[in-house]
Amino acid sequence: MATIELNGRTYTVDENGFLQEPEIWNDDVARDFATTEGITDMTDEHWVLVRYLRDYYLKYGIAPMVRKLCKETGFRLAQVYDLFPSGPANGACKVAGLPKPTGCV
Repeated sequence: MATIELNGRTYTVDENGFLQEPEIWNDDVARDFATTEGITDMTDEHWVLVRYLRDYYLKYGIAPMVRKLCKETGFRLAQVYDLFPSGPANGACKVAGLPKPTGCV
């Protein structure tokens, strides 16, 4: 496992940069990982998606499919990509502290 330093904090990550200690996740961790996605300011819309992903993962142990994410949050897929340019799996899930999804998120 690799480590990265973001805003003076060190995180253990996998080869794709996903947090390997999801239990340490909090808003500051989300903001730190957002910077790796080119997001300098987490808006309310970012938080809606991140919190939905986090809550879903904690409840079911997997990330939701994209269709469910959009339906439950009311965001169109294009909006998700506007907020997280690398997409819901690589961007939003990374910021939410989830492991890299294996299926179609």
